[in-house]
Amino acid sequence: MKVRIHVSLKPGVLDPQGRAVHHALEGLGFAGVEDVRVGRLIELTVADDTADDALDAMCRQLLANQVIENYRIEKLAETERAG
Repeated sequence: MKVRIHVSLKPGVLDPQGRAVHHALEGLGFAGVEDVRVGRLIELTVADDTADDALDAMCRQLLANQVIENYRIEKLAETERAG
């Protein structure tokens, strides 16, 4: 089974990488961008019988720093796995 883990900084946590991207977009002439937050996307291929609790434990113990980051687990539909 394919799983995507979306990791993002919690609201209120400074995002220097997002700030740099925002500045670069302005420098390239893109107007109207009010804020940029940069996160990570982690794709895992796991056994079909991997429990939700196990996926959550992976995130809590290694994939996300829960002090400053939030995470969201997305199991891919069969059609998305084939592509």
